[in-house]
Amino acid sequence: QVQLVESGGGLVEPGGSLRLSCATSGFTFGNYFLNWVRQAPGKELEWVSFIGGGGSPTYYADSVKGRFTISRDNAEKMLYLQMTNLHSEDTALYYCGALRPGKFYNSNSRADYAFWGRGTQVTVSS
Repeated sequence: QVQLVESGGGLVEPGGSLRLSCATSGFTFGNYFLNWVRQAPGKELEWVSFIGGGGSPTYYADSVKGRFTISRDNAEKMLYLQMTNLHSEDTALYYCGALRPGKFYNSNSRADYAFWGRGTQVTVSS
């Protein structure tokens, strides 16, 4: 059974930091490109960051570049997102997803993902 379980979200003040984790099982982790995608209240899915199967390349949305860092541990089948200098606009439900082969790296369409988690809530507020 495939599982992707996000954790690490919470309430943080502007300028603060959080580290999101995505624990996976049930599929060949190293074979998949992985993304973090978020959805703010009342808005559509927004792609955040991409990482290749071996840990590179990595790409970021302009809105998070320089503040977020994506990484993965293939031995532990874990995906991470280190978030620093958080802004109120970063408030969203954050999902991890494994891209289907051949899909664009920055996809924000659920249909382009082979596997998808349930999300972890990040709220940035004073």
